[in-house]
Amino acid sequence: MLNNDFDCFFRMDSDDSILLYLMEVFYIANNKNGLLINEQIKASSVLVIGPNGEQVGTKPLKDALTLANYAGLDLVLMNPNGNPPVCKVMDYNKYRYEKQKKEKEATKKQRASSSQLKEFRLSPVIDIGDFETKLRNVRKYLEKGDKIKLSIRFKGRQMAHTELGKDVLDKFAMKLEDLATIEQHAKLDGRTMIMLLAPKKEK
Repeated sequence: MLNNDFDCFFRMDSDDSILLYLMEVFYIANNKNGLLINEQIKASSVLVIGPNGEQVGTKPLKDALTLANYAGLDLVLMNPNGNPPVCKVMDYNKYRYEKQKKEKEATKKQRASSSQLKEFRLSPVIDIGDFETKLRNVRKYLEKGDKIKLSIRFKGRQMAHTELGKDVLDKFAMKLEDLATIEQHAKLDGRTMIMLLAPKKEK
């Protein structure tokens, strides 16, 4: 019964069959992390794992391909070095999507763990040129995933006008609102006012 159904499944126009084959070869060749799927598998027989993780048993490759086709899924070679090689019946596109999603999350966590705190000193009477230069430098670090500590040291009579320093910090943060969020608003600690910025999380 299985062989008859298999023959019916592959009873298609030869040109269509060749085209599908070439498309799959091109797809696998251009996917560095790709696994061999369906007709790319060359083993004569394989150990088949079902879509829910159940062991189907060792099957001739043709029968395994037919089983995957009946389920509307792909036959994916998971362990080519097994004896026999191990294949799983699954939705390969969904598998690749989930894998890429996990890799992306792992990369985010790695970046977060390796991020550093960079400190930049400003002045309550900073000139526009120095302001813009430090703004550009801070942007570079935020884009790399680093946190930023902004500080202003008040000298002498400047302590009577700490609001000027707060205005500078607030303006600096506003210029960076596309890249950063304020983790700690301007806060006076002795003669130093501090603000902490953190890179915006990717959605």
